[in-house]
Amino acid sequence: MRVKTHPILEFQPKKEIPFFFEGKEVIGYEGDTIASALHDLGIMTLSYSIKNHRPRGFYCAIGHCASCNMIVNGIPNVRTCLTKLEKGMHVERQMDKGVYR
Repeated sequence: MRVKTHPILEFQPKKEIPFFFEGKEVIGYEGDTIASALHDLGIMTLSYSIKNHRPRGFYCAIGHCASCNMIVNGIPNVRTCLTKLEKGMHVERQMDKGVYR
């Protein structure tokens, strides 16, 4: 999902950052937010709606909609579109304002 080649722009290689998504070690890159790293890995469902538990994905990408809220290092409701990826983070989906797995 990451743009790797472009006719005008050049992309420099970035440092790999290992982190955990639902218990599995995965790789993101320096400068990624959690949501952008997951999107690059093909993970489109970040959370679920409160009432009907429908999947939610990357939506506004500026921290206003809460569609990207996830559990990060045990803390629920982290806006992953704004939160920079860090080495060793543990990230999980959540269903709503509470912690559901």
